[in-house]
Amino acid sequence: LEENGKMIRDHEGVEIEVKKILVRDTSRKRNVEVDRSLLTDNPEDVFKNDEIDIIAEFMGGEMPAFDYIRTALEQGKSVVTANKEVIAKHLDELELEAQKSGAGLYFEASVAGGIPIIKTLRRSLQANHVLEIMGIINGTTNYILTRMSEQGRSFDDVLAEAQRLGYAEPDPAADVEGYDARYKLSILSSICFRNRVTVDNIYCEGITKIFPADIQYAGELGFGIKLLAIAKKQDGKIEARVHPTFIPLSHPLSAVRDSYNAIYIKGDMVGNLMFYGRGAGDLPTASAVVSDIITASQNEGAHQAR
Repeated sequence: LEENGKMIRDHEGVEIEVKKILVRDTSRKRNVEVDRSLLTDNPEDVFKNDEIDIIAEFMGGEMPAFDYIRTALEQGKSVVTANKEVIAKHLDELELEAQKSGAGLYFEASVAGGIPIIKTLRRSLQANHVLEIMGIINGTTNYILTRMSEQGRSFDDVLAEAQRLGYAEPDPAADVEGYDARYKLSILSSICFRNRVTVDNIYCEGITKIFPADIQYAGELGFGIKLLAIAKKQDGKIEARVHPTFIPLSHPLSAVRDSYNAIYIKGDMVGNLMFYGRGAGDLPTASAVVSDIITASQNEGAHQAR
C-alpha cells in the first residue's frame, strides 16, 4: 500500500486508508515501519469502529480467525482473507452471513498466493463447464520433490533443508501430509463445479513415503512425481483427491520446479489452460490481498475505503 498506493488511486479510483491493525503483541518489533498508534490488541477497536468498512484477515488457523470473520460479516463489514482452512471448512456459513448483511467476502489469497485463479474461475470462465482441475498447489512439497528428483536426496534430508530455508514449518505435517493442498482443492473444486466439495470428501495422501528409488523408477518410465490436487466432474459426479502422482515428463506441470505453483484447467469451451507463479510468500500474497481490497472497495461504490 505504501509503494503502490498512488498507482492504485490513479488507476482504480480507490484511496485505501489503514485505520487499525489488530496484533497479539503491540510492542513487538516489525519488519515494516508502522505508525504505532494504528496497532491494537483489542478486537473491539476494529469491530466497533464505524470508520472501518473492510477487514483483512491473515492470522491463519481456524480459531479465532473464523469467529472474527463471522463477526465482521454480521456487522456488515466486508472481509478479505488469506485463510484457506477457514474458507475450506466454513465457506457456506460465511457466504450466508455475507448475503444477510450485504457485506462482501473475498479470498483470492487463500489459494496459490499471487496467482489470480479464483477471480479467473469466477469472472473469466463463467461460460464454461469446468471438466477437470489439476494442480501443484503446495510449494513446500514441490520444493522437496524437486530436490529429491534433481539431486537424488532423501525426503528427510531435503525436508530439513526446507525447514532451514523457511519453506517448511517446524511442524511440517500440514504440507507434507497433503492437508494444505486438500483445503485449497476444496475451495477450487467448489468454485469450479458450482457444488460444495467438503474437505472430508477429498482423499488425501502426502509425500512422506516417497523414496529416491520411486523417483528413479518413475524417470526410467518417462514420468516425474508431483503432489497433485486433482478434481474432475463426470456424469454429474465429482471426484477429488490429493496424492503423489506419476506425471509424464512432457506434461507442462512436470516442469514446475521448487516452490512454484501451477494449476491446469480443462473447460468444455476454452480447452486447456495453465496458470503458473509464486504460490506463497509475503509479497505475492499481499498482491492478492490488496487486489481483493480494491475489488471490495469498488463493489461498495466507495472511493474511500478503510
